[in-house]
Amino acid sequence: MNGTNGFGKLFSPTTAAAYCGTTLALLLAIAPGASAQAPAAIPDHAHARPYGGGWTCDRAYRQTSDTCAAVIVPAHAHLSSFGNDWECDRLYRKSEDGCVALVIPAHAFAEDSNYGRGWRCEQAYRESSGNCVAVRVPANAYAVDSPFGSGWKCERGFGEVDGACLAVVVPANARLDESGSRWNCHRGFAKDANECTRVEVPANAYLDSAGSGWRCERGLATAGNTCVPLEIPVNAHVDFGGNNWTCDDGYQKNAAACIADGTRRARP
Repeated sequence: MNGTNGFGKLFSPTTAAAYCGTTLALLLAIAPGASAQAPAAIPDHAHARPYGGGWTCDRAYRQTSDTCAAVIVPAHAHLSSFGNDWECDRLYRKSEDGCVALVIPAHAFAEDSNYGRGWRCEQAYRESSGNCVAVRVPANAYAVDSPFGSGWKCERGFGEVDGACLAVVVPANARLDESGSRWNCHRGFAKDANECTRVEVPANAYLDSAGSGWRCERGLATAGNTCVPLEIPVNAHVDFGGNNWTCDDGYQKNAAACIADGTRRARP
């Protein structure tokens, strides 16, 4: 028996069919996903998502149940950036299923926004019942372009009092602050009612960062209006702030002393 005849007997039609069936069963066992149901059909005017499976409607269509319906764009409107809805053109506003022209009153201008009225009053005018009325600006004030507040602001050196702008009285050793409607004392002076009094800095002290108070030098503590040396116990040191003390590592505070916390031996 030659090799060809032997191969033919080895893979007879019956044997080949059994072999193929076994191989198919093995492949299905290895790849269970192959036996899963086929994905749902993609409806008209839709396309498969590039990631995650499923489908999404084409531009100018929106999903309605399992279909894609055309977006009906009314007059004076255009497709939104996502393409599944519509927006009104500039100078138009949504009204039910259409777009109506924006009515801009006198002394107003169109505002590019899909929210609010769609227009704003010019500077020196305020909205009132759908119209723009002139703002009454008091003496020593100027109109501001803002939809909030009174529509005006006092000039620098004046403060608002009951709808009027009154001059700010700046005492000696003081200056107007950044707002221009209040005052602050110069460095080295502190506010006392409507005056600025000099800060008396005791010995071994200096003006604080604000300039309206003082603090003791490092290693000293405040005692009334003076600075006294810190009483630092054994196994302690001046803290970060410089005006108090804290225990060394391995010690804990107990009243006015530092005792070992058990992690290290006390110093001899």
